[in-house]
Amino acid sequence: QVQLVESGGGLVQPGGSLRLSCAYSASRFVSTMGWFRQAPGKQREAVALITASDPTYYLDSVKGRFTISRDTAKNTVYLQMNSLKPEDTAVYYCRMFSGGKLYWGQGTQVTVSS
Repeated sequence: QVQLVESGGGLVQPGGSLRLSCAYSASRFVSTMGWFRQAPGKQREAVALITASDPTYYLDSVKGRFTISRDTAKNTVYLQMNSLKPEDTAVYYCRMFSGGKLYWGQGTQVTVSS
């Protein structure tokens, strides 16, 4: 059974930090994990991707501010977000690639505002 559960979103002031977590479970091997986001009126975009241990992609606008990591023992992927900006406001989704299929979490809201 596949399950993705995100947590850690919330309201933060500009310049602040948040850490998102995505606890996952799958019956088959899990390869790439990733974080995506979707702001109102915009398309969903990839924020960061990671294989079993190595980050493979960061959106240009988050490079140097966000860090993706993965704990395979805990089946959890994280997104550490620092120096947050109002334009980072979006619903953040966890995505898993397993058994040739993509799976999505339910999303967690991140709002950056003073």
